[in-house]
Amino acid sequence: MIEFDPFFFAVTIPAILFAGLSKGGFGGGVAFAGSAVMVVILGPAVALGVTLPLLMLMDVTALRPYWRRWDGGAARVLILGAVPGIALAAAVFHLTDPDVFRVLIGLVALGFVGFQLAVKMKLIPAREKPFGRPAGAISGAVAGFTSFVSHAGGPPVAVYLLSQRLDKTTFQATTVLVFWAINLLKFGPYAFLGIFTADTWLAVLLLAPVAILGVWLGVRAHRLVPERWFFGITYVALTLTGAKLLWDGLT
Repeated sequence: MIEFDPFFFAVTIPAILFAGLSKGGFGGGVAFAGSAVMVVILGPAVALGVTLPLLMLMDVTALRPYWRRWDGGAARVLILGAVPGIALAAAVFHLTDPDVFRVLIGLVALGFVGFQLAVKMKLIPAREKPFGRPAGAISGAVAGFTSFVSHAGGPPVAVYLLSQRLDKTTFQATTVLVFWAINLLKFGPYAFLGIFTADTWLAVLLLAPVAILGVWLGVRAHRLVPERWFFGITYVALTLTGAKLLWDGLT
């Protein structure tokens, strides 16, 4: 049972607003923090059930302002790669220890940021070519799996897309499209596993306006933030996300 008391709203409203802001304007890399906060007061399964419909609402809200501005090739590779990752996660959902994957994804995210920083400081030579399709498929599979078990698919997608050297709006639009598809693919297995309840749907209904407001603010912030700042924010978000995942997995 979810207690719809003042404490519930004091915690969930900022969490969902932050997730919407991230998904609407800054690649969605730290949107998982919203579900992480929800876990504290609701527990893992209930938090997943509340957060997924809200994330799907955010995805649909963000699709219109970024419509057809994505990189179709990169999105296709990531989405197709996500399918087996989601299927595997659904099959082993009750057996999986999410902490193992939090640690692995955290290490990959921090390692990628460290690599890019080393290139910027000319400590190692720059990579001449972006990651190819095999790397994209692997990133998609990992994103599908980790998104299913903890809504933390942002870092693998960001690592691949950042390597493609896209402009800020193409990067954002591609991220929106990829997670619209991934979250849609997750819905059926979540329902089959019994993750949704009457209480979770009531919570979704109450928090839906906050999710839409967060995306609206994120889209406007995206348009105002210069491209250099946008990618700076993206790298900072990826670092914070990786560190949070690593900390959660180890503790």
